[in-house]
Amino acid sequence: MSLYRDEGVVLRTQKLGEADRIITILTKRTGKVRGVAKGIRRTTSRFGARLEPFTHVDLQLHAGRSLDVITQAETLHPYGQAIVRDYARYTAGMAMLETADRLAAAEKEPALRLFLLLVGGLRTLAEGAHEPRLVLDAFLLRSLAVAGYAPALTACARCGGEAVQAFAIAAGGAVCGACRPPGAAVPAPGTLELMNALLRGDWATADGSEPRQRSECSGFVARYLQWHLEHDIRSLRHVERDWPLRRAEPDAAPAYGAHG
Repeated sequence: MSLYRDEGVVLRTQKLGEADRIITILTKRTGKVRGVAKGIRRTTSRFGARLEPFTHVDLQLHAGRSLDVITQAETLHPYGQAIVRDYARYTAGMAMLETADRLAAAEKEPALRLFLLLVGGLRTLAEGAHEPRLVLDAFLLRSLAVAGYAPALTACARCGGEAVQAFAIAAGGAVCGACRPPGAAVPAPGTLELMNALLRGDWATADGSEPRQRSECSGFVARYLQWHLEHDIRSLRHVERDWPLRRAEPDAAPAYGAHG
């Protein structure tokens, strides 16, 4: 077996035997990796809480035939500490992890841009400066763009015209009146602008949006994502859908160092 080192974000875990776990990690250089953490379920495990979902870790692994073996793990950023104590952040974060897992379908195929989006999204979620659902929708839209599925938002997906009037998932996003297929949704004023702001990282516009625009945006993004993946994101069922009229004050941000 060959030894290698990488950093990554823990996406999910599953039990293996009496004391081990299989850890699925999206890594910076290698892509998605499944590794065995031996003895992690014992109280004396040297891994402790370092291989839990949301954790940004530095890893050393031995390459195996079907599963690699994790021999070392050091925490870089414990994003889960802030995320799991708030339901809205937790459910949004779980949807981000599941989406990253689905988009990085093949193991050990480098996915650097997706990895960077995930680290940035989890960091933003943990800091609590924006509504969790806005952070999730921004991550989903940017991840779709990285995968080559960015929705048309400012011009018609079919003819390129600028007078967009509706949103049609199968057509690729916004469409004009002439190209509008039957059943296409007519968004509220400002909804497409919000989606475009999230895609571009314009948080001033996103934070100033109305609850109706945010709710409609979330519905469009969720359906568009799952249509392109051809698979349900089960975690989205638990994400809070009702936007408060006034955002609650976030918890104090954890003392994490900046990470690019």
